[in-house]
Amino acid sequence: MIAVGERINGMFKDVKKAIRNKDKAVLQDLAIRQTKEGAKYLDINTGVAVGPDEQPAVMKWMVQAVQEVCDTPLALDSQKIPVLEAGLSAVKRPPMINSCKCDEVFLNQFMPLAVKHSASLVVLTMTDKGPLQDVDSRVEAIGQICGKALEHGLEFDRIFIDPVIFPVNVDQKQPGYLMEVFQQIKVISDPPPHTIVGLSNVSQGTQERPLINRIMLVMCIAAGLDAAIVDVLDTDLMDAAICAEMLLNKQIYSESFLRAGRM
Repeated sequence: MIAVGERINGMFKDVKKAIRNKDKAVLQDLAIRQTKEGAKYLDINTGVAVGPDEQPAVMKWMVQAVQEVCDTPLALDSQKIPVLEAGLSAVKRPPMINSCKCDEVFLNQFMPLAVKHSASLVVLTMTDKGPLQDVDSRVEAIGQICGKALEHGLEFDRIFIDPVIFPVNVDQKQPGYLMEVFQQIKVISDPPPHTIVGLSNVSQGTQERPLINRIMLVMCIAAGLDAAIVDVLDTDLMDAAICAEMLLNKQIYSESFLRAGRM
């Protein structure tokens, strides 16, 4: 599983404060620790730390601050093209772009940007009307996403489909729907697009968040999930993911398989 470290995000209080104080040491510490714990990408998101007009400059500053201490590829997270372009102007390694809605207008803006910057692209099964809620509508949207990718020359192995996790206390049927979507994606094309989830959404508003996140991630991996935006600093979560992949014969067993899975 490709782990995308979620913590450099202005939605978190410590990062929000660091952005407002231009304290890059906080971001750099998170970048180093998340990389050490197995993050293959670092999510960079201004969140609500600053207003819309300031976000492009802040995104670029965040990218530059992290890259001073870490060469882990970055996942630039915004639905605003100017914010993404500002961050992309400073990246040193091929990045991931997150998060594109599956509306045609968004796909026609984000896909050329991904091609131009040799980036991977996370596409949500979400339109301006909201997230798609059943299996069939999600799979239909994924087929349309693949068609658009062919039109724009974006290789399928650089597309990450996010079928959008609902909080389990909002709709308890959704985790099962996601398992089916992961399995159906595998037969859409050869090679198929990748799959990714923003894991922490599933436990929003619940009392047993770490447990729900951990079990959900293991279930998703068993169903074929390729990547997840997660708290890689949650040791139990990462151990569970690495162990699941080992038991599925995706990682070689050794006495140090947990350490090896973070490398």
